[in-house]
Parts: sequence; structure tokens; C-alpha cells
Amino acid sequence: MMTKNRRKRREAFEEHSYWQSYSDMMAALLLIFVLIIAITLAIYRQKTVDLEQSQNSLGIARQELEDAKKDLEDARADLEEYRAAIEKSNQELANSLAELQQAYADAALTQDELNKAYLEIDNARNELTATQKELQDIVGIRTDIIGALQSAFNNSAMSVDAQTGSITFSSDVLFKYNSAALSDDSRSTLKEIIPMYLDVLMQDQFREYIAEIIIEGHTDTDGTYESNMELSYNRAYSVARFCMDPRNGLTEDKIEQLKSVLTVNGRSFSQPIYAADAQGNPTDQVDMAASRRVEIKFRLKEDEMIEKIEEVLRQ
Repeated sequence: MMTKNRRKRREAFEEHSYWQSYSDMMAALLLIFVLIIAITLAIYRQKTVDLEQSQNSLGIARQELEDAKKDLEDARADLEEYRAAIEKSNQELANSLAELQQAYADAALTQDELNKAYLEIDNARNELTATQKELQDIVGIRTDIIGALQSAFNNSAMSVDAQTGSITFSSDVLFKYNSAALSDDSRSTLKEIIPMYLDVLMQDQFREYIAEIIIEGHTDTDGTYESNMELSYNRAYSVARFCMDPRNGLTEDKIEQLKSVLTVNGRSFSQPIYAADAQGNPTDQVDMAASRRVEIKFRLKEDEMIEKIEEVLRQ
């Protein structure tokens, strides 16, 4: 009986010991589970921290990349400015070189122009010297011609102007009023006077100095300028035509020489002659009869020489 009770107590004790081990095992498992969770949480937290650090590092790297890009763009902009500055400097250098070359060319051209000007001055000086020599050769020719004309007309009723060497015919003697046809009486007068005057001018010693022989008609102030211009020219032309007729005293050779220098002009009433007072001073009263006239005069080559010298001096 005691043995049986002892067995029951042992069994009861043994059953109680089994559940105690199971609870210990569950506690251990729970502890392990908690430990795993703690470890997992710790690992998660570490990973989270690492991820945040990685993100922060990535953000920093990205910012640094953006900064690097900005620095690169700034460097590129600076490079472009530097390149533009170099190109501008090169262009300015090229322009300066071109200006320098142009300056050299202008200087060379200026020197050429200066040499040309010197040459023209030398030519003008030589021409002036030759002209002066030519003038010296004909100094006094006008006086000689006028003296020869005065000698030729010494016994004539026609007078020679002592200043110009011209002779003057009254239109009233040569023509009828308002006519350009020579009268019969005038022809004998012209036939006497014209050859005498022209023979002097056509002498060998004077002929080369004669630039022009001029027959000039003048009228009074009665009528219009145009009508008097026509009348004055026609009268001068009538005298010229008379001179060139070999029946009127000039030889064929003299007529040919005359044609090369003869000029016919009509002056209308542009140069009237004014009446003089008792003292011989001109007044403002036109001398109508004296204004109606035909003049024969000459122009020497010395007049052309003077014009030529003036032209050279102007140049």
C-alpha cells in the first residue's frame, strides 16, 4: 500500500516536472524571439541610419555635381569670353595692320604725288622761262608796229590810234543810214586805206607776232540791241569781204595770210562814244555819229603770252 502510494507520488512528481520543462522551453523560445526581434530592429535601425547617411551622401554628391556643373559652365563662359576677347584682339590687330599698310601705301602715294607735283612745277618753271624769253623777244613789237603804221599813214587823212594801233571808219562814210552795203564812195577810200594798213601788219618782221586782226562794227543807241547787233556785224562783214577781194589791193598770198587771223565782230551799241565838253572831258551824252563806226585793230601774241603766264601762275 505504501509502495503504491509512493508510486503515485513519484508519478505525480514526474508529471509536474515535465510541464516545468515545457514552460522553460517556451520562455526560452520567447526570449529567443524577442532577441531576434531586437536584433532585427537593431539591424533595421542600422540599415535606416546607413540609408539616411547614404541619401545624405548622395545629396551631397549631387550638390557637389551641380556645383561642378556650374563651375564647368562658368569656366566655359569664361572660355568663350576669353575666346571672344582673343578674336577681337586679332581683329583689332588685323585692322591695325591694314591701317598701317594703308598708311604705307598712302605715304608712298603721297610721295609719288609730291614727285609728280615737283615735276609739274619744274615743267611749269621751264615753260615760264620759255614764255618769259618769248615775251622778251616781242617786247616793243606793239610800239614798232604802231610806229610803222603811223609812218605809213603819215600823209593820210586816216589817223592811227597811238595806244592800240587801230583805225576807225565812220559808218556814215561807208554806209547809208541803217544799211550794211558799202557805198560807191566808200570803196575808193577803203581801197586806199585797207591795203596800206594790212600790208604793215603782214610784213615778215611783224606777221609772226600777230595773233588776230579784228574788224569790229559798232552802232549808236537808236533801236534795239538785237537789231543793232545784226547791223553792226553785217557792216563789219562787208568790210571784211571787201578786204578779201583781190581786186581791192591785197595779193592772193596776203589774203590767205589774212584769212588765218581775221575775226569779224558785231558789238551793237555796247561800246558807245560819249561826247566831250569844252575841256575835252567825256560826258554822259552819247555821240551818235561817232558811235556809228567800223574799227580795224590787231591783237598780238604777247597778249596770249600774258594770259598763258597768268594761267601758269594760277596753277
